Amino acid sequence: MENMRLGRAENPAGHGSKEVKGKTHTYYQVLIDARDCPHISQRSQTEAVTFLANHDDSRALYAIPGLDYVSHEDILPYTSTDQVPIQHELFERFLLYDQTKAPPFVARETLRAWQEKNHPWLELSDVHRETTENIRVTVIPFYMGMREAQNSHVYWWRYCIRLENLDSDVVQLRERHWRIFSLSGTLETVRGRGVVGREPVLSKEQPAFQYSSHVSLQASSGHMWGTFRFERPDGSHFDVRIPPFSLESNKDEKTPPSGLHW
Repeated sequence: MENMRLGRAENPAGHGSKEVKGKTHTYYQVLIDARDCPHISQRSQTEAVTFLANHDDSRALYAIPGLDYVSHEDILPYTSTDQVPIQHELFERFLLYDQTKAPPFVARETLRAWQEKNHPWLELSDVHRETTENIRVTVIPFYMGMREAQNSHVYWWRYCIRLENLDSDVVQLRERHWRIFSLSGTLETVRGRGVVGREPVLSKEQPAFQYSSHVSLQASSGHMWGTFRFERPDGSHFDVRIPPFSLESNKDEKTPPSGLHW
């Protein structure tokens, strides 16, 4: 479970709202049940935590599949009598069934050691939200590590984007427009169709779409912001703001794990 600072300031005109820092918001790190994966049709792929190896001459990108982050407001109460209620390769490695507990599971030492080792690459720093015309965009950035490349440092981040249609009208994401500023002084513009090869439809039946992507800078920090262009059924378009968010490296240069060991 992670707590981070997040707040909300509503636009009096009602056309949009912007999240500003000001309160604690709770997110949970969760294991995705393998039985749910075929039904997650609004995902381009199963979510995964990614990080770099700790060898400067290695280009290895490690992934821990089936991990995601869920806001407390999206949690639904659920109780299972199964000793293994979630099908995930990490479940039984992390949790031990104990019928005397409520809920009947306790953390194994493996989980505690894994959390301590990987926490720098799993922790949330800030959650950024903004709503435009009832489309809410949530951005969660993660620092992945640094690489040596041609006598310079290259810093990498992963960012998770969640799009939510808060209205009953159907809309479709058509284009993305990113601005990426680096502390080194560069400003890059990225335009393209859809996101991660998809042009998701957000409807009342499937109101949300979530994906992750990566960005690198030749500086230890920077900023990203932009817009998503959506299309209505009548063919008209509107732009949804992506809230500006910081790309910050871990100043104490924590050493990323070189792999998972059990």
